[in-house]
Formats: sequence, structure tokens, C-alpha cells
Amino acid sequence: MDDALSDVEKSEPNKSDEAGADVPTSIGPRVDGSPARRPGRTALPGRSVTLAPLDPRAHGDALYGAIRGEAGDLLWQYLFEGPFADRAAFDAHLQRIAASEDPLFFAILDNASGKAVGYASYMRIDPIHRVIEVGSILFTPLLQQTTLATEAMYLMARHVFEDLGYRRYEWKCNALNAPSRRAALRFGFRFEGIFRQHMIVKGRNRDTAWFSLLDSEWPVRKANFERWLDPSNFDEHGRQKVALSQLNGLSRGPGLPNQY
Repeated sequence: MDDALSDVEKSEPNKSDEAGADVPTSIGPRVDGSPARRPGRTALPGRSVTLAPLDPRAHGDALYGAIRGEAGDLLWQYLFEGPFADRAAFDAHLQRIAASEDPLFFAILDNASGKAVGYASYMRIDPIHRVIEVGSILFTPLLQQTTLATEAMYLMARHVFEDLGYRRYEWKCNALNAPSRRAALRFGFRFEGIFRQHMIVKGRNRDTAWFSLLDSEWPVRKANFERWLDPSNFDEHGRQKVALSQLNGLSRGPGLPNQY
């Protein structure tokens, strides 16, 4: 529906400050209208992980090995596809998503082993409005609750804001997906609300929880990521000293599953 303006808003002229520059009005402040860059098939190297363009031939064996079994089947509960009956079906899935431009998929590689332990994508890529989403995330058991997973999300966010010039970075998930909602908040995204009856996925209703991270918020979130990821934040047994959720001010409140 088109935005409606009151008679007062229609008749009120734009205002300027003493220097003649535009100041924020009821239609919002002026922003740089330059488009962002589209993400490309380029590697994003980090200390413990590297994100590389998804390659079914190079990454298929490791990924399939990591998702096999009952625990692996649960990984697909909230994703649009899977689980897969056999290797052929999984390979067809990898071929399809690896060829996609939007979503654009990256394998998450463990630098220690060189093997793929998950994947993630940039999606709903909108360079004109400088909005992009991270989604279709597969964290296999080898990646879950590890520093590798956190560093992968840090590398993707840093690339979006610092290399590509986006203003808004989105995270969306099934509103019933408690781990994903906790992860979004832990990574510094802000909860924005629930889109009710947003999708039908695998024959079931999906209400979608929306989260976002803005370019103006990134410097603080970046510092928190880097403080948490620094080796000095972990003791000799690998236990964290300060939680990322603590650094990002996560507490029980809007956005966490018990609010839904």
C-alpha cells in the first residue's frame, strides 16, 4: 500500500539548517544513494576458518560425511531442503545451490583440516538499497558451538560492511527455531519482530523472526567479535573467559524464544 500523507505533511516544505543543508524530516534523512557491490565468488580467510565458494567436487565428501546419521537429519529441520535420502540426492542439492547467484553459497572450511564443516549464503541481495541477508546456514556437528562458527559469521559480516558497502545486514529464521534466534542475538543482531504466516515450508506454516545489524552498529559489534575471538579470551583448556553474548548485552527479553 502506498504511504499516506496527512494534509499537514503534504503542505509542509522541506526544512534546512542555517548552512542550507537538508535536515531530517518526516520522510527520513538523506543518505548516500550509491549502490553497494554484489558479493562475488571470492575466499574470505580467517584465523581458524576460511569461507570459500561452494564447490561440490571439493567439498561434497566432507559435508556428506558430517551430515550422515540421525543427528545429521535434525540439521535440516528448519531449512528449506533436506534431509536427503542418499548421496546422489545430496550431490544434486549441492550442484543446484553451488550454481546459484542469489543465494550465493560459501563452504566453511576448517583451516586445521582443510575440510568443509558447513556452509552459509548471502541472499536477498539488494545493492540498490544496500540490504543483504545471511541465511541457509548449515552448521554440521563439527562446527556447532565452536569458535570456527563464530569466526565464520564475523568474516561474512565484515565483508558485507567493509568491502561491499551495505547498510543493513539481515538474519531471518523460523520463529520456533530457538537456537537460531539465540545465535542472532549473540552475534549482535537486533530483533525486529515476527512476520506471521510468512511462509509455507515443507507443508508447515512458518512465522518468521526478523533480525538486523546496521552499518552504524558494526564498529561496536566488530570490536566485540574481535575481543571474543582473540586467543587471550580462552584459557589453556579452550574455555572462554568472556562470553560474546555478554559483550553484546544479550539478556532475556524481546527476540528470545520465550517471548514468542
